[in-house]
Formats: sequence, structure tokens, C-alpha cells
Amino acid sequence: MRTYDKSQKLNNVCYEIRGPVTQEAARMEQAGQQVLKLNIGNPAPFGFSCPPDILQAMQEGLRLGQGYTDSKGLPAARAAVAGYCKHKGIAGVTMEDVYIGNGVSELILMSMQALLDSGDEILIPAPDYPLWTAAATLAGGRAVHYLCDEASGWLPDTQDIRRKITPRTKGIVLINPNNPTGALYPSGLLQDIAAIAREKGLILFSDEIYDRLVMDGLKHTSIAALAPEVFCVTFGGLSKSHRVAGFRCGWMCLSGDRSGMGGYIDGLNLLSSMRLCAGVPAQYMVEKALSNPDQPDPDLLPGGRIYEQRACVVQALRAIPGVSVVQPQAAFYIFPRLDGRFNIQDDERFALDLLREKQVLIVAGSGFNWPDADHFRIVYLPECDVLRQGVEKIGDFLQGYRQ
Repeated sequence: MRTYDKSQKLNNVCYEIRGPVTQEAARMEQAGQQVLKLNIGNPAPFGFSCPPDILQAMQEGLRLGQGYTDSKGLPAARAAVAGYCKHKGIAGVTMEDVYIGNGVSELILMSMQALLDSGDEILIPAPDYPLWTAAATLAGGRAVHYLCDEASGWLPDTQDIRRKITPRTKGIVLINPNNPTGALYPSGLLQDIAAIAREKGLILFSDEIYDRLVMDGLKHTSIAALAPEVFCVTFGGLSKSHRVAGFRCGWMCLSGDRSGMGGYIDGLNLLSSMRLCAGVPAQYMVEKALSNPDQPDPDLLPGGRIYEQRACVVQALRAIPGVSVVQPQAAFYIFPRLDGRFNIQDDERFALDLLREKQVLIVAGSGFNWPDADHFRIVYLPECDVLRQGVEKIGDFLQGYRQ
């Protein structure tokens, strides 16, 4: 009998929710062991829930959404996203420029499939949300990683971006606010990156799924708002901001100069129609969710869960000898650094050893395409007592750990 392996493209894909560490965690749970999962940004298991009015809109969608919508999505949802873009200062976005997807992940894949041919390159940050690298690879392109600088608060290195542009480069990906670092990009930096894209004729892809999860009185700025003449594809959604990850509802919108982009937009439209449409009931949440974009999120204010859990995890990690962290400004991730005393050569092995000994599941930094084996990501969604216990286990483990 013939045997079949997965495609070679899949062998080159690294993704945070797959691989030997998560597979080992699943095996341990099946054997009856409890695992503290600090590996994935899923709010629901940690007691976060969808706001009641948004949930009610979804329930109404179950009654109304019993047929396909336009392939780009429900008109009311797309109009609401266009209005949200206007609120964010992104000019010229109409309903026709908006695509609703089954979460942002589907749309990232679509945006890369429509853009990249074999040998084409796309600039993606390191560290990154690994689906971007996976999507570029699966589309037949090559992900070229530009460095974000830990010493400057994990901001992109614009000189490194310039160095890595070649005649095959098609675009620049931004993840702002950033996963896995929690960095928030200032306007001046965004203007510098937009200037590079303008000069080189590149598309900007801005993943802004965490744009409403910002702390410390800071404000998120969309790069598309600063570069109205540069063609931008901006991504957003409800999974994180409204704690509805399982409902799968995201969007992407097109802005800027469309000249020369007709073929790419045709490709997006073709891919959009091939999947018929995104799940319809969740689309009924969008208009309600975006109706009051300036309403503060109590979880992000002093005394709120995410705000206080950030303080807990930062304090606990900084108490471990050999561990340093940059305090995140947004989202709910932190990307600690392990110094040389641990002699980490294989960070996936480190994550696996930690899991087996302490039953704590984290993601190795290499899972986010970070080039060195000296970082890992923690999701700080659990309550403070749980976070402290988890980080204490990491500290106990590190006391005697060397590779």
C-alpha cells in the first residue's frame, strides 16, 4: 500500500499550537495529569466571557443567519467595520473594501495566497505571530524576518527592514500591538515604516487584532491612518477584544492607492468567493461590538484583571535570577529572556523539560521565529494566584536547569 506524508511546505511550517510540546501536554492530560496552560491566548478557559449584549446579537444571528451572505460578508457588518476604520483615521474605506472572515487567521492565509508566487518574499517581524510565516510559506513565498529590538521595547528595527528588501520583496507585515511581546508601536516609528513602503512600492499588512487591548493610557495608531497614499491591508476582529475567540469573527480592510493593485484585489475576491462566505451568525455581532469604540475596557484599567495580572507576572518573573522581561503595553502576552547561565541551546527541549517536570506549558521563542534559543512566551490570562504559582514553578525548575 502506498503511504503519504504531509507536503514539504507543511514540514517547513512552525505554529504555536502544534508540535511535540503541545502533543506531550495532550498526552499528559489524557493520562490524568493537570497541566497549567500558559501557551495560547484563549480567554474563555480562564473565566473571561463575552459581553451580554454582544452575545445577544450572536443569538439573534442564529435565527437570522440561516443562509449564505455575500462572499465578503454581511453588509451591516462590513459597514460597521468601514465606520470603525473612519474612527481610527483610515481614510477612504467603504463597505466594498471590507472582507469578513472566520477569524483573522483565515484572512491572513487569503492575503498571502493572493499575493505570493514561488520565490516572492514578504518581510515579517521576528518575533512574529507564526501564522504569518506559515501563510507565506504555504503560499509558496519566502518569509524574511526583520528584527525587533528588545532593548528598545521590542520595536521594529527599520534599518534591518531596509537591509532585507530585495527585488523579490512584495510587502511588509506589522503586528501592532505585537504578539508575542505586547509592544505597542509609536506614531513616529509607523511613519518611518510607511516611508519605506512608499519609497519601495511595497504593500503594508498590519495585524491589529489587539488594537483595543492597550493599557497605561496609551492609544493605538493604525499605520494606514498615517499613510493614506500607501496601499494597506489592515486586520482586526472580535476574538480578543470581546473575548469571543471561539465564535471566529475577523475582518480585513483595504485602503490607500489602489493603482496597480487590481490583480491582487481580484485574487482576494476570487479566494473570498471560493469559501462562499464566513460563518454568518457571528457576523451579527460586529455592528453591536463596534457601536461604541471609545468605551473603556475595565479589564485593562488599574484594578482590572488583565492590568493586574500583567503586574503579577512581571513581578514574579523579575524575581527569578537569570530572567529579564520588558513590560508589555498591550495584549496579554509577555516574552521573557533567559540569560546565558542556563546555556539553552534548544528552547523547544527547554519547554518540553519544563512541561514534564512542572506541568507548566509555555511556548519556546523559536516558535515565534525568534532566531536565538533564549526566550519564551507566557500568556497571562490566568488569575494572579495561578500565575504566581506557575511562575514559581518555572523559577524552581530553572534553579537546577542547565543544558
